[in-house]
Amino acid sequence: MAVEEDAAPAAAAAAGSSDNEITVEDASFVHTEPPQDGSAPPVVSSDMEVLRDKVRKQVIKEGHGKRPLKFATCFVHYRAWVQGSSHKFEDTWQEQHPIELVLGKEKKEMSGLGIGVSNMRSGERALLHVGWELGYGKEGSFSFPNVPPMADLVYEVELIGFDDIKEGKARSDMTVEERIAAADRRKIEGNEYFKEKKLEEAKQQYEMAIAYMGDDFMFQLFGKYRDMALAVKNPCHLNMAACLIKQNRFNEAIVQCSIVLSEDESNVKALFRRGKAKSELGQTESAREDFQKAKKYSPEDKEILRELRLLAEQDKALYEKQKELYKGLFGPRPEVKPKKANYLAIFWQWLVSLIRYLVRMFKHKNE
Repeated sequence: MAVEEDAAPAAAAAAGSSDNEITVEDASFVHTEPPQDGSAPPVVSSDMEVLRDKVRKQVIKEGHGKRPLKFATCFVHYRAWVQGSSHKFEDTWQEQHPIELVLGKEKKEMSGLGIGVSNMRSGERALLHVGWELGYGKEGSFSFPNVPPMADLVYEVELIGFDDIKEGKARSDMTVEERIAAADRRKIEGNEYFKEKKLEEAKQQYEMAIAYMGDDFMFQLFGKYRDMALAVKNPCHLNMAACLIKQNRFNEAIVQCSIVLSEDESNVKALFRRGKAKSELGQTESAREDFQKAKKYSPEDKEILRELRLLAEQDKALYEKQKELYKGLFGPRPEVKPKKANYLAIFWQWLVSLIRYLVRMFKHKNE
């Protein structure tokens, strides 16, 4: 099943010019989930670069292309800790939604993060060390997030991409049509990367598109606007799943498909790709259920029928393998040989029976 090409007609009409395309040119491979478990800041061996007083950076993974300018709208994933402790107070990877950061317009407590991001390139992941003066300050924060007073901070940051325009426009300032159109442009660009087999770059675009369609935004939509948004959002999740399957990241692919199925339980592509990912993980019965549901809605689909046939062949092969295994464990079934007749015993039984019969007849005659 190919990558989703169709864009929402209404979104396409609203797309307008493509002057504000996100810059991800030559972006390096960046995973949406860092390799370490995220319970503590990663150990980084690269040199410490001083960006500004109270802000230092260590590169974890190089990016490519230019750096964002002031007022660029940046899409960022990050984890944040209080330096010198294991206290993690924010994690956008865990929430599965990157934040939008407009450089030069960020909140005061994120000014250190903004300085760090402005010195990164698309696809770059880095460790930022930020002094308390450019973080939550002398007072700290006792609500959310919970940060002690005068706490130096450590950020693990990934710059997914950015929209390099003269005047930054946050998602909250966009109309519904503008947000859908912006997401649709990124979906289309992601499709182009997918065709070129640049899977990481494609995923970056899909993730940025999805960022425009966050839960807070979708919750407010009804009727045709919700349909317009889902016509862009769902294909992005499905295309993310297609990329992840190609990268053997099957659990993540299942998550993307399940998001679509929570909105549209009869989505054939979501059922098929989730079934495919489950099958690769050895979750045969669950995969079969997804394929059977997909077949219900698309009974003539050759790929679905092929996967069901493959599962049936796997079941047969497994049965034969187990049959041979048990045969080897317990050996061949012993052949039951007929017992030889004991003629002496038979004659003795006949003789005893005859004597008993004659005795009974004799008694009966005397009576």
